Amino acid sequence: MKSVTVIGLGPMGQAMGSAYLDNGYEVTVWNRTPTRADALVARGAKRAESVEAALTANTLVVLSLTDYDAMDAILAQAPPTALAGRTLVNLTSDTPDRARQAAVWLAERGAVQITGGVQVPPPGIGTPDAMTYYSGPKDSIEAHRPALEVLTGIDYLGEDQGLAALYYQIGIDMFWTAMAGYLHGQAVAEANGISAEVFLPHAVRTLELRYFLEFYAPRITAGNHEGDVDRISMGVASLEHVLHTTQAAGVDGSLPAAVLKTFRQGVTAGHGQDSLTSLIGVLKAS
Repeated sequence: MKSVTVIGLGPMGQAMGSAYLDNGYEVTVWNRTPTRADALVARGAKRAESVEAALTANTLVVLSLTDYDAMDAILAQAPPTALAGRTLVNLTSDTPDRARQAAVWLAERGAVQITGGVQVPPPGIGTPDAMTYYSGPKDSIEAHRPALEVLTGIDYLGEDQGLAALYYQIGIDMFWTAMAGYLHGQAVAEANGISAEVFLPHAVRTLELRYFLEFYAPRITAGNHEGDVDRISMGVASLEHVLHTTQAAGVDGSLPAAVLKTFRQGVTAGHGQDSLTSLIGVLKAS
């Protein structure tokens, strides 16, 4: 029978455990707070009484934890022999360097790591368009492809264990920055009596950035930061208007002020008449 262990039963781990049960897997689960396993156990999952029992129950182990410090603390509860012969699909978020270090540490104990970065929230697990960044040994990924594809599609990036973590963190950088901008804008909207539902279609149109990304990406790659379409000096003026509108609404202006500061750094660096894409060089230099 197909089988898997899931360690870490936050919302993502719960969704993964459910997906495996839905697909006929024998699922063993473990969580630091044992009651988090109750719903899955009620559906037929097996509750491991220890980390060692969770690891040794199956050769394929999925980790869904807060960070690698949590992973280290959990795996330290089991003897090294419990890791031997296991493949750990590490979907825990952390830096690329931590992913590489963990892979070495696990290899020293006879285990193989597959590093992953899930690109969807928990409700997206098991849906057709869901994807996960993966990196690490390709043969291990291919060996466990059916089990991995229960959760999401596979976006394989290469053998370097840090690549999946790197791509994931770049995407999350963009996500949190964009969502913070949405929430700040909505705070200004609400301060002016405009509800989130009323502004929703306008927010969706504003945050549809595909045109801009597809326009700028080739220019960035080519090193073309010509100010023929936009200029940083124009951005400074626009952001000043945003900041004044924010302040007039009585909303904290620290977020647009931080963006304005970056644009002003671009002007100071001599890029006032260049495209906003020249800010990449400013950000890298800092």
